[in-house]
Amino acid sequence: MTQLESLKRFTTVVADTGDIEAIALHKPQDATTNPSLLYVAAQKPQYQKLVDAALKLASDTPGDQAARAESFMDNLLIQFGCEILKIVPGRVSTEVDAGLSFNVEATLAKARKLIGMYAKAGIGKERVLIKVASTWEGIRAAEQLEKEGIHCNLTLLFSFAQAVACAEAGVTLISPFVGRIYDWHLKDRGVKEIPADQDPGVASVTRIYTYFKKHDYKTQVMGASFRNVPQVLGLAGSDLLTISPDLLEKMGKTDGDVPRKLNVETAKASDVKKIHLDEKGFRWMHNEDAMAVEKLSDGIRKFYADARKLEKYALERIAQKK
Repeated sequence: MTQLESLKRFTTVVADTGDIEAIALHKPQDATTNPSLLYVAAQKPQYQKLVDAALKLASDTPGDQAARAESFMDNLLIQFGCEILKIVPGRVSTEVDAGLSFNVEATLAKARKLIGMYAKAGIGKERVLIKVASTWEGIRAAEQLEKEGIHCNLTLLFSFAQAVACAEAGVTLISPFVGRIYDWHLKDRGVKEIPADQDPGVASVTRIYTYFKKHDYKTQVMGASFRNVPQVLGLAGSDLLTISPDLLEKMGKTDGDVPRKLNVETAKASDVKKIHLDEKGFRWMHNEDAMAVEKLSDGIRKFYADARKLEKYALERIAQKK
């Protein structure tokens, strides 16, 4: 049995890529995408039919160039999402533009629009997770969307405060970023490596998992942003783990029985206390975590920049179409 096969016994494996061929190769349950992954995938010859389909729909969109560029980006998300859903039996995560991270109403409007586009393509909302940044505003938008039956994946999650607020909002799933937490601590400590059993990213997700299971929250935990296989194995037993194709390939070629690290029974036996966070409490608790403050801001900026790359690409392709 390979490490990947062993892990799948108690954790749902999700592919973190826009590369449809890679998804087909590794056979995950779900898949996640974002603008940067789709930008890379859109450059590949084998996906030009999806790009062309999005381009045609965008070209027919009334309005100015900006409106057509937005239409292209939205349609590209849907084109790739639908293609991915032909392969995976579960769900695909489709991301709301990071530029809307502090705007509740705009996030709601975009999420509803994307779900509507999926519906027109014959995809039910039970097969889609709308990815939203874990800001206070993003969490509030997700809370409303969940009430409407639109399921959400709260991303760019670094602090315990973000996790608690997401659980209280009743979101479907959270994606705590293991690797980016690890990166911050490497830089902060001035070291090149941190031992696997002391990994701060793994410890953060373990704490969140324990809290959620102890207090019976239905929100699922999906560790994300892995730098190496030991980080993945350190969270074996998490509800889900979203893993890049290169790490999936390594685990698929390595034999080994992966021991379960996280389980509900151990979490239930813990003495972690339940807390409640209103907006003031959330902002203060999050602010106390220097790593989380820095990485959330940095993550939003980078995701926004990636979306602008895709937008620029869209404008160039639309101009060529004329």
